[in-house]
Amino acid sequence: MSEAALPEGWSIKRLAELARVTSGKRLPKGRRLSIAQTDHPYIRVTDMFMGGVNSSDIQYVPDDVFPEISRFTVDAGDIFISCAGTLGLVGMVPETLDGANLTENANRIWSIECDSRFLLSVLLSDRIQSVIQNIQTVGAQPKLALGRIRDFEIPCPESPAEQQAIAAALSDADGVVAGLERVIAKKRLIKQGAMQDLLTARRRLPGFSGEWEAKKLGELGICLRGVSYDGSADLFETATPESIMLLRANNVQNGEVIYSDVQHVRKERVKPVQYLKRGDVLVCMANGSRALVGKAGVFSGEDGAGYTFGAFMGCFRHAASTAADGFVPFLFQSDEYRSQLNVILSGSAINNLAPSQISGFTFKVPVDHSEQQAIAAVLSDMDAEIQTLEGRLTKARAVKEGMMQNLLTGRVRLV
Repeated sequence: MSEAALPEGWSIKRLAELARVTSGKRLPKGRRLSIAQTDHPYIRVTDMFMGGVNSSDIQYVPDDVFPEISRFTVDAGDIFISCAGTLGLVGMVPETLDGANLTENANRIWSIECDSRFLLSVLLSDRIQSVIQNIQTVGAQPKLALGRIRDFEIPCPESPAEQQAIAAALSDADGVVAGLERVIAKKRLIKQGAMQDLLTARRRLPGFSGEWEAKKLGELGICLRGVSYDGSADLFETATPESIMLLRANNVQNGEVIYSDVQHVRKERVKPVQYLKRGDVLVCMANGSRALVGKAGVFSGEDGAGYTFGAFMGCFRHAASTAADGFVPFLFQSDEYRSQLNVILSGSAINNLAPSQISGFTFKVPVDHSEQQAIAAVLSDMDAEIQTLEGRLTKARAVKEGMMQNLLTGRVRLV
């Protein structure tokens, strides 16, 4: 960004002109951090997130080691930036960690001569984050050199009042986003509790008292394996008359099917039974990460387009006569599903599920389909509420991003 592009009263400063930037400090050779609490918390890269520090798993410098690194502490309100491992994590040291030590894999930004919250917002912006990714030192472990950080170009209004106004506006936008994130997290926990109660008959909905019976998933439907294809010959980046959209493991996130970043596969490779239908449950059958095997999401088919699923995926398709519409997909989100999945994976050295194993999962279900339908309706309403909140969160994040682009470049003035 050039000076000419800035409004009157703004200029571009090197970060080193606005603050001191110094390195963190490793523990002396042979010494380790302790989980036993002392007065000397130690901020690692793994404790950092964009904007701040997660103290839930914080570790501590032993008392007898602290004198050797005591002059490398940070103050509340200082800014940190990770420079090794995960690059570019930027946040502010909270009051609760005043006097903590900072890992050698991060730099301390302190003695800040502009509004610190304004500077934090600039360092969190896409422009600076893009700069970080472009200037990292390439090697066995990518690093961000201290000199490069000091040379960051910071568009800055000369007026402290304008800096504070920008910081306050962005803080308010952050508050809206954080508030929605908290509400969504709470609603997800409430839904998980409701599933645990309703899918185990621990709590019955009003008007129902009939029997439940154990059923294998294979009695409720069929589990299909995904399309096999030649990655070099059968995949297309964009749609063609010869292709159909292909869903893979990355398209299943947080119990939902995400329809972005979709590949396209040659139709000739797809069997008629492998065309997805509304209500199908997509399951990740194989993955390098064991934690991702078994993750599942429901295919909505809302856009009416044709989709299929890849070779490392499975699809469970319930038969209409065996269960109420919409009930079976919730079984794949239950604690019982995860419990049975863990038993299978713990007994195998391969992170791979077979359709027969999915079909063998057993659940107690209401004999009365109307009770299944009522349970599905309650849980679906909870899903709809969460989706509405997620839509609001997406808009709030977009508003915040637009504010950052406008306020941090002087395109829109508040003072």
